[in-house]
Amino acid sequence: MIRGILQAGGGLGLFLLGMQLLTQGLRSVADDRLRGLIKRSTRSPLQGVATGCLSTAVVQSSSAITVLAVGFVNAGILSFPEALGIIFGANIGTTITGWFVALLGFNLQLDEFAMPLVLLGVIFKIFGRGKCEAAGTAIAGFGLIFVGISTMQLGMTEFRGIVTPDTFPPDTIPGRLLLVLIGVVITVVTQSSSAGVAAALVALHANSISLNQAAAIVIGMNLGTTFTAVLATVGGNVQARRTGFAHVAFNSLTAIGAFFLLTPFLNTVVALWPGAEANSPELVLVGFHTFFNMVGVIAILPFTRAFANVIERMFPERGNLLVKRLDKNQLSTPDAALDAVSATIHDILQVVFHELSRWLRLPAAVTDEQLAQDVEDALDQTQQYLQEIPIQAEDQITDHTFLACVHTLDHLRRVNRRLQDQARLRTCRAEPELSNMADKLAVACDRIAEEIFPLSPEQAEAYHDINHQLKTDMRTFRAQAVSTAAHGQLTPGEAIKHMDAARWLRRIGYHVWRVAYHMSAQTNEDTLDSRRKRS
Repeated sequence: MIRGILQAGGGLGLFLLGMQLLTQGLRSVADDRLRGLIKRSTRSPLQGVATGCLSTAVVQSSSAITVLAVGFVNAGILSFPEALGIIFGANIGTTITGWFVALLGFNLQLDEFAMPLVLLGVIFKIFGRGKCEAAGTAIAGFGLIFVGISTMQLGMTEFRGIVTPDTFPPDTIPGRLLLVLIGVVITVVTQSSSAGVAAALVALHANSISLNQAAAIVIGMNLGTTFTAVLATVGGNVQARRTGFAHVAFNSLTAIGAFFLLTPFLNTVVALWPGAEANSPELVLVGFHTFFNMVGVIAILPFTRAFANVIERMFPERGNLLVKRLDKNQLSTPDAALDAVSATIHDILQVVFHELSRWLRLPAAVTDEQLAQDVEDALDQTQQYLQEIPIQAEDQITDHTFLACVHTLDHLRRVNRRLQDQARLRTCRAEPELSNMADKLAVACDRIAEEIFPLSPEQAEAYHDINHQLKTDMRTFRAQAVSTAAHGQLTPGEAIKHMDAARWLRRIGYHVWRVAYHMSAQTNEDTLDSRRKRS
């Protein structure tokens, strides 16, 4: 019996390892395409359900898709109701693992193809590069899943006649509740509902548990996945907490519905498919798993926005709202973390540039000290978050985005600090030529604040031209100030004061353009160098 326990436990471990490798490999192969699919295809909760279902079926990890969804909400790409659709769909997509096991795991000689798959995957992993290496990881993981199932089956043979349906709680209401609790505990321990479902299928195939008992355990496993979601919210921002609670609430409601639908479902299956319970209990079990998740999604889908509103009221935004998108749990996914940083920078940009525009237009504008401090704190927190993102040296696109964020933060910080200089502003407003330059810059600030980033090269070029014009105007004004002082119309001190104000305004214009540039879509470093020389 000890041998059987060790063998079944080892098989479960191999299954978990295979799932992890499969998910890791598929995410590496398809991550960019998945991110693009989710961004393009999620414009309503219904589309979110379809996208979440498909994406989870591809990467075999509902947790990974949930993390992506939270990242997109943080980045402002998706609304919270749209992200909820993805999370609901992921619950359906994750049931595909059970179908793989039920259709292939018990009807094929696993050893005939599982081990060669592992070997093939390892060869690709060792000798391949890039996507080929990632595909090797996925192939090896896929093979290990079935090696694990085969090993669990061998282990379960040791329990024939020892572990029977009578060993478990009876098929009564209290008994089913206890079985649901067992399912929750199994999922909490293994941190994988897919592994739990696979173990339940193996036990069902070995006649160690009945179909009704297995179905109750699967309900508990579906509920147990929320424990992982709750853990993922620890240290997260408000969006992560909202998502975690939404996951718990939805799965709890689904579990309650499934508990009461279990008997009607099995009775209907027996009526429509005589002998199914005896001949194909594994298919009935995974069918029930998919069925009650689909019923849960169909039931809640019309109320998604109302559901989202309730959760948003339960978890309101607090603290510095400029950094609300930064979530520590996203740091393990550099692309999602950088999306959050870019969206945060855009939020800060809007506040700073609108304040700068107001400041430049009003002769007697007073600096909002609290706002300036909030912006400074937000810049500090964003910079610290950015430093914690693990960037791979070979990932040039991510590296470029990272550097662009660093530059943008630096220029925004300089603009924010220049907002404190009221004396130079008063000089600018008192001099008609400088006042005209300030008005032009204010218009540019308002336009940039309302732009949708990333900018096109043409848009970035237009803002560069504004900066270049400010530079030209400043040189003209400087020459005029020197000439005016030479003719005695200005004292040398006044001329120096005017030129200093012009230089200060010119530097603000430069930082404004650099912010627009680094937020743009341009990646041509040669162009960057040439324009740096021109400016």
